[in-house]
Amino acid sequence: MEIFHRPPTAKGPAATFTGDVWVDGIYACPQPERARLAVVRFAPGARTHWHSHRLGQTLHVIEGVALLGSRDGAVIEAHPGDTICTAPDEEHWHGAASDRFMAHLVLMDGDTSDAPQTAWAEPVADDAYRAPRAPTH
Repeated sequence: MEIFHRPPTAKGPAATFTGDVWVDGIYACPQPERARLAVVRFAPGARTHWHSHRLGQTLHVIEGVALLGSRDGAVIEAHPGDTICTAPDEEHWHGAASDRFMAHLVLMDGDTSDAPQTAWAEPVADDAYRAPRAPTH
């Protein structure tokens, strides 16, 4: 058995996030080496830019209200305990509601290839972020 200490909290870069976002990486043990884990915290109104993950992504909301959007214009609302799965290469964004902080666990497959695990695109426009939400509860 071995204990691994996680790296310090990192501020999400403006090149891939709108607003204040903090990422706490969780060390992925050597086996299985494909696991990528993190806790990501969003200030109210903060969100990712449009992006996709080559091997897909799973998000698990742990506090606050999460908003998740897809290229078809749909925006869903997720609450603590909800788990959201995105398919490989599915473009999407996620972030906090405008009036609440939000935190989620990120579980993402990765591999040892040189190909980027995440493909980042443009920021999410304010009108897309404010689109009517599909109720999930």
